[in-house]
Amino acid sequence: MNELLGLTLIELTERLRARTVSPVDLMETVLARIDETHHDLNAVVAMYDRDDLRRHAKAAAERIARGEARPLEGVPLGVKDLQDAEGLVTSQGSLPFRDKVARHDATEVARLRAAGAIVIGKTNAPEFGYTAITKNLVYGVTHSPWNLKHTPGGSSGGSAAAMAACVLPLVTASDGGGSIRIPASFTGTFGLKTSYGRVPRGPFEHWDYGSTSVYGPLTKTVEDAALMLDQTAGPSPCDPSSLPHPGISYLQTVRQPLPSGVRIGYSPDLGYAVVQSDVAAAVDESVRIFEKLGHRIEHISGGPPQLGREWGMIGAFELAAHLYPLLPEHEANFGRGFLSGVKLGWQMTPEIWGTAAAQRAHLNQWCADIFQRVDVLVTPTVPFDPPPAGGPFPEETEGRKQILAGVASFTIPFNLSWHPAATVRVGLSRNRLPMGMQIVGPRHRDDLVLQVARAFERERPWHPQWPTSW
Repeated sequence: MNELLGLTLIELTERLRARTVSPVDLMETVLARIDETHHDLNAVVAMYDRDDLRRHAKAAAERIARGEARPLEGVPLGVKDLQDAEGLVTSQGSLPFRDKVARHDATEVARLRAAGAIVIGKTNAPEFGYTAITKNLVYGVTHSPWNLKHTPGGSSGGSAAAMAACVLPLVTASDGGGSIRIPASFTGTFGLKTSYGRVPRGPFEHWDYGSTSVYGPLTKTVEDAALMLDQTAGPSPCDPSSLPHPGISYLQTVRQPLPSGVRIGYSPDLGYAVVQSDVAAAVDESVRIFEKLGHRIEHISGGPPQLGREWGMIGAFELAAHLYPLLPEHEANFGRGFLSGVKLGWQMTPEIWGTAAAQRAHLNQWCADIFQRVDVLVTPTVPFDPPPAGGPFPEETEGRKQILAGVASFTIPFNLSWHPAATVRVGLSRNRLPMGMQIVGPRHRDDLVLQVARAFERERPWHPQWPTSW
């Protein structure tokens, strides 16, 4: 593998600006790496014309030479295939949409282009991001570079595999129930589920009912994520839920030392999760690093209500509303597992909706109480090793029955509560697969989550240990 692709995003942009690396050479290197890894990983699944990409790289080199480089000038970008990039198909991993060419960029993609990134193509995702295993009927199964028999997770699995295997230096990702944090944990990368509205969504052709999904960075390092977030955060007229600009540089913030005496709450299971023993031990040991740094650890007992069923029903109802016009004419073209999940949406009733709303209110109060006591909350990210590339998820862990939506035991609550949450690598399991630790911050405190993650990364750096061959 070319040494360029092992660099962090920060290192790569510095070399591009210093003209010790040419965007033209970088583009050729990325294209060669995609070709080299595609058969095994199946991470990058659709691309622009290569000659056009070379022309964009040459134009970036000319801007750099003129002293007009933007923050991400000449950096190749992969866009998750649930997100629009003008002129590329947004299949959403679904056969009925395999020919739907985007007429415009999603806001995040447009902002990354405006910062100088060159969109090269799409990264694979499960059908409509429905599951934490990346496979679909359009492009097939994506594999983890750590072990090709396992999944890189989902729904941002193509982006995570491409990042961990040093195929792409920059990718987009989204998270509606763990879809950034789960694949980041499974591939040992860094992932941040931003505060709801931090990075604008849309524009959409139809009103979007979703109230849990966000865009956020999935990168090699914390500083890389901060650099990316600096280009994408801020309000948009296309997203009524978008937040005002925070008025800070996330990159400058994470480069400042974490203030002493941070109160860190630690929950090993949120009161209900069934956690693999080596994952539990690794996170427990990692939490103690904060204590050595002078921060205070408070063990949190109990937890919020289990909301896997409610989260699933809400998502199924929203997807059913979106896809209703296509059924039953295209019913045979949807994945069977996906379609059976969507059909649960037809069972939604006012009683079920009301119960879910009451449970969500309970969750919100639990979070409010927790963040009065502590500054951040730490948990495992995923309770077990990545399952097989094609599934299924385990029904039990070390003889203990897994809960419903067990893979997202720790992630779902904070999509429903809108709190920012990141995952950092804490080592490899006994099966030599990455494990993650989740850091959750108060609502809108993406900056604090990044600072805490960076403090941990300084003590336990995972870069440049990446699975570049298998």
